[in-house]
Amino acid sequence: MGETKEEEEQYGYDLFPERKAEKFKGGSIGKSLFTFNHKCQVMLQIAVDTSPYAKLLLNAMKSSGCKVFKDRHFSCEDCDGTVSGGFDAASSQIVLCQNNIHQQSHMTRVVTHELIHAFDHCRAHVDWFNNFRHLACSEIRAANLSGDCAFRNEAARFNFGFKQHHQECVRGRALRSILAVRNISRKEAEKIVDEVFDTCFNDHAPFGRIPHSKKDAGFAYRDYENRDRYYANL
Repeated sequence: MGETKEEEEQYGYDLFPERKAEKFKGGSIGKSLFTFNHKCQVMLQIAVDTSPYAKLLLNAMKSSGCKVFKDRHFSCEDCDGTVSGGFDAASSQIVLCQNNIHQQSHMTRVVTHELIHAFDHCRAHVDWFNNFRHLACSEIRAANLSGDCAFRNEAARFNFGFKQHHQECVRGRALRSILAVRNISRKEAEKIVDEVFDTCFNDHAPFGRIPHSKKDAGFAYRDYENRDRYYANL
């Protein structure tokens, strides 16, 4: 990508060591990584074929003129141990951390989370590198709509039981994501998240609602697929 070491750290590329120029020179992944990579590819295929979250987002992107191709727009790679995935706006690729994703449910959440970033990149022309508010808004939306903060997932983390927990979970996860990829203070990041939170939390596109479960996402996908039929009957 041509970034300096300082720029890699500033934009979070140091968390994704395979995002180096050498990775795209045509060599194959080492044989020792074959099993991780193959498992990642299989779980990715299952996610895009079966998850109503992913299917809705992929259809919405296609309708917005940003059709997603699995081999072009997804990349299974080894990453830093602290991250599960990322959206590389410079290459319009979703990175899936094959060394950190071991369960199908985790893969589906990561694919959904990163597809929300890709959807925002498609529809809103997000300035990922220079506008922290744009980044914060997309992180809020991704945490809110991907199932990251669903009660079942939070209960597994032993985080539950207080009022408005979903909103606090979304706020906290967005804040951590920003701090992981941008070299700014926690105080500054909190201020940015607070400034855009209400607007971005209430932006549910393309779901039309907060899909709190796979069942909710299924209803949202059905409604999205039937939207033209409703318009035709008006």
